[in-house]
Amino acid sequence: MTIAGLAVLAGLAWAYLLSGAGVAEMTGMRASPSFATLVAMWWVMMVAMMIPAAAPTILLYAHVHRHSNGLESAPPTAAFLSGYLACWVGFALIAAGLQSWLVAPMSMALASRDASAGLLIAAGLYQFTPFKDACLSRCRSPAAFLSRHYEPGTSGAFRLGMLHGAYCVGCCWLLMALLFVVGVMNLVWIACLTLLVAAEKLLRGGRWVARIAGIGMVSWGVALIAA
Repeated sequence: MTIAGLAVLAGLAWAYLLSGAGVAEMTGMRASPSFATLVAMWWVMMVAMMIPAAAPTILLYAHVHRHSNGLESAPPTAAFLSGYLACWVGFALIAAGLQSWLVAPMSMALASRDASAGLLIAAGLYQFTPFKDACLSRCRSPAAFLSRHYEPGTSGAFRLGMLHGAYCVGCCWLLMALLFVVGVMNLVWIACLTLLVAAEKLLRGGRWVARIAGIGMVSWGVALIAA
């Protein structure tokens, strides 16, 4: 049941992206989309991109809760997921604000090559920082995360989801910001970043994937400056 719910949620988010609804809202009749539209667009993108990588932790939470003695049989997985996605609402608010300030509606990307290069280099270097590694380690070890922070009940599930979401935001926020370089709502890059996030979190060599990706980002940024 939990797997089906996550699949439906991710499927709906991807259907929105593939329909081009976000692009139509920003480049259609309204030259300046509303702030609420931008927030909704970014949040739906985050749902589509992050649910696949977060699914193992969500499913493990449901399993642990269901088999814990003294707790109700139906786990409050929806509360855990709501807490998780609430963190990405916070990110969407910040991303929408930056887009309103820095990005022209028709281009949907940074106009300055230097700014794009700086963002790429910053994102690449961030892949090597202790903070990134600490957040990534929590995302890569759901069993350890749950055993350390588990709280019973619906409110506990929501707080636990928010904590896990905070670690995911800390791990991936600069990767998501790369959409300002390649174009917000660029479906190819949304798919690539989705795969990169999943590889970092789910593959055995995920930390090496993160570092190799970091080297590629820095190299790309340097090449933009040199050009």
